[in-house]
Amino acid sequence: MELWIPVTLAAAAFQTVRFMLQKVLATATLSAAGATFSRFLYSLPFIWLLVLGYVAAGGGGLPQIGPQFWAFGLIGATAQILATVCVVLLFKERNFAVGITFKKTEVIQTALVGWIVLGEGVTPLALVAIGLGVVALLLLSGGTGAGGIKLAHLANRAAGLGIASGVLFAFSAVTYRAASLDVVSDDPLMRASVTLACVVAMQTAIMVVWLVLREPGQIAAVWGARRVAVWIGLTSMGGSLCWFIAFTLQNAAYVKALGQVELILSIAASTMFFKEKISGREWLGMAVLVVSILMLVAVI
Repeated sequence: MELWIPVTLAAAAFQTVRFMLQKVLATATLSAAGATFSRFLYSLPFIWLLVLGYVAAGGGGLPQIGPQFWAFGLIGATAQILATVCVVLLFKERNFAVGITFKKTEVIQTALVGWIVLGEGVTPLALVAIGLGVVALLLLSGGTGAGGIKLAHLANRAAGLGIASGVLFAFSAVTYRAASLDVVSDDPLMRASVTLACVVAMQTAIMVVWLVLREPGQIAAVWGARRVAVWIGLTSMGGSLCWFIAFTLQNAAYVKALGQVELILSIAASTMFFKEKISGREWLGMAVLVVSILMLVAVI
């Protein structure tokens, strides 16, 4: 088994737990921006400790960084902030499992963005699987009692937030891969950890400026929620590090395709922890998306 596969599965597990914790904070304590900031703030010290410890253990210094690293990193950092805010807002519109499913439409956009930005295409069979993912999106975009598949369903707020998060996460995934490939090292863990540390530092700085200017009370609220938020930081670090390692090893579209196993985990979280009900239409949409995921994995 290639290394990127188990690493991606671990990333999906970490991310599911992190989104569960963010849902709790966003609905009970923090605003969408505050819940997003908690992820970056509480993961930053752990990430830098990891990087410095890994460098010290290896006996060398930090690797050189190419000229395009900072541009790609900043684009990815900004896109991920906006995407995370969209997801947290989405949790207030629909239940946890369906919210995550909307977010996971990012695999469709990642394939396109990867082709445009990095010239990394996908196979014809993979395109068929992605087409199934579009059908699943249309099924999930309908409201309660909706019948058939209608493009008009995409006009509702939940669908808009979900699709927006997918596009933004696609840009972040592809630009993160581009940034990590600009780190001069043969060690995928070194490339991933250095990229992650720099990106999270930029994200923390961006969020501090935003909250000071627009939502100053949220910084104090994030500190007050530290008993839960610190776990968001830890799970965010674990998930992000695994994603970054996978991005250094494989086409971002394929990584995101396999990462949609998170959907199954989110269903379990939705029913077991949040006691939320999933409609028959939503089950059908998620089932079609699972078929799409399996097809993508099979043709990689």
